[in-house]
Amino acid sequence: MQIKPFRAVFPNFDFIASSDSFCENAKDSFLEYKSNGFFETSPTEAFYIYQISTPKSEHLGLVAMNDLQDFFDGKIKKHEKTLSEREQKQMELFLRWNAVLKPILLAYQPVPEITQWLKNYIHAHKPLFSTKFEQDKQVHRVWAISGVAEQKHLLQLFQKHVAETYIADGHHRTSTVALLHERLKGKNEDFDFDNLFVALFSADQLDILDYNRVVEGLKEVGLTTFLVKLSKIFDLDVFEKATRPIEKHEFSMFLRKKWYSLKLKPEVLERYADQKVLLDATLLNELVFKDIFGITDVRTDVRITYVEGSKGLDGVKKLTNLENSRVGFVLHPVDFDDLMFLADQGESLPPKSTYFEPRLKSGLLVKMLKE
Repeated sequence: MQIKPFRAVFPNFDFIASSDSFCENAKDSFLEYKSNGFFETSPTEAFYIYQISTPKSEHLGLVAMNDLQDFFDGKIKKHEKTLSEREQKQMELFLRWNAVLKPILLAYQPVPEITQWLKNYIHAHKPLFSTKFEQDKQVHRVWAISGVAEQKHLLQLFQKHVAETYIADGHHRTSTVALLHERLKGKNEDFDFDNLFVALFSADQLDILDYNRVVEGLKEVGLTTFLVKLSKIFDLDVFEKATRPIEKHEFSMFLRKKWYSLKLKPEVLERYADQKVLLDATLLNELVFKDIFGITDVRTDVRITYVEGSKGLDGVKKLTNLENSRVGFVLHPVDFDDLMFLADQGESLPPKSTYFEPRLKSGLLVKMLKE
């Protein structure tokens, strides 16, 4: 990978009472924040080690610029289709801010040598800043690697060991930079649209959570008809309490204040025997949403609401309970190996298939597009 250091913009924490509210409002208030002196700029170009500490774990990555050519060459792999209207919106924001407020999250296969180097560095140096987020109960710390020899060594490690990465979060930011690169090529060289603003985390430093669904459709289908059709696809059992699926091709369902276990019948699974990777989101979209509820486009149908795994089973339960006509489905998290396989094949996952944690915060490390 062709990574390079840069001059980061970051908050002046002397002026910030709450990191939670500052980052939550960054998208709406960035220009005001910047004009009022709430940001400062790194004096020299650097790589930045980014650590997120939660009550349960620690996650370590590297923030850098990545030559956009790696994306064009297929070394930065995507697994989601992007929407042109969201790219247009993102384009307007980038040009208005003259900045990118959050790095694209890239995952790569674990490299022990890189991980150990990053750990050794943070143990030997003081962080550039450390700030606590009360809502998430997280501490975010950043170290600047400004030494030329250290930067060169780190660059060599990535060139040697990391041949490709996978977009974990930021598909639209990536495609938008690529579009601006093509449209402004040779027209406005003051803007930097030749590089992507990225946070590189090895796969073992990230967690893939479930991404769940609540669908509204029982009024049209009818409860009895729904259960009969569902029983032809799955073996149904009632849970005594809320429980997540244990493995792939199992689902948990919340319906009329009861939790159910759904296990795909072997004869149904046999229909997909020729597929090397079979995602649960694909099964749910085809066998339930399409065949039972008549939903043909899960990207645009307003009857489906997606619930991030970070909201837990209660998030599915609360949303489902708002209407008697709703059904909630909890999926098993996607395996990183499955994601990589499909991305390597150039295939897209169904929308809202993966939810990666930890999440980086908007406005905590910023890349200006024009100095």
